[in-house]
Amino acid sequence: MARSSAGTLTHFDTRGRAHMVDVGNKASTRRVAVAAGRIEMKATTLARVASGSAAKGDVLGVARIAAIQAAKRTAELIPLAHPIALTRVAVDFVLDAPARTVEISVRVECRGQTGVEMEALTAVAAGLLTVYDMLKAVDRAMTIRDVRLIEKRGGRSGTFRRPVVKGKPAKSRNRHPG
Repeated sequence: MARSSAGTLTHFDTRGRAHMVDVGNKASTRRVAVAAGRIEMKATTLARVASGSAAKGDVLGVARIAAIQAAKRTAELIPLAHPIALTRVAVDFVLDAPARTVEISVRVECRGQTGVEMEALTAVAAGLLTVYDMLKAVDRAMTIRDVRLIEKRGGRSGTFRRPVVKGKPAKSRNRHPG
């Protein structure tokens, strides 16, 4: 739930009832959020994604569209989220063969009175669920992991950047234009 700068939960009124936060008096500023997540799968399943040979077609192309659509429709899915006029939704995939994962990252932007973190997170979740849906016939043991906010900028609360974990070896990663 959202917190104000004083640390109080903003999605509850003084009587503890849920309500949609009033953003009417907030300044309209450029808002950016980046979220990411990954799905683990069998090596043979990942090979199908990489080669484009999945039975249902272009897995990453469909997942990209699903992520974009989900970002645009977040307010319909998250009860207290505000409808936001998005100015950009960019979706990127990284295939990591040694880890047998597809990682998705989504960048969402707008100029408005509230942030776009929920839109970025919703887009990541929908993109990963779409990958699962398109491949479940060959790999029901796929696991979605680490859906998280990476960065957010804009607004009164300023910038948030998830700390990078140091000491972990870099993975060989191949960007997929999908």
